[in-house]
Amino acid sequence: MSEIGFEREIMTVTVYSKPACVQCTATYRALDRIGVPYEIIDISEDTDALDHVRGLGYMQVPVVVAGERHWAGFRPDMIGSIS
Repeated sequence: MSEIGFEREIMTVTVYSKPACVQCTATYRALDRIGVPYEIIDISEDTDALDHVRGLGYMQVPVVVAGERHWAGFRPDMIGSIS
């Protein structure tokens, strides 16, 4: 069944991460559980990404950017709001 005139906006979700990050893994699992696709960017290998995260005001990972919103740390409340 299709809905005429309805088109769901596809939000780009990016998770800035680094290796051995427990909160990052928890974030991936939460996004997977609700079926939200995401891109992972490793800030330990991408200095431009690290600069971007710092420019947003964050000093820890994960940093999740979902559309116009962003936050740091494992935030189930914020993750749930993007599904």
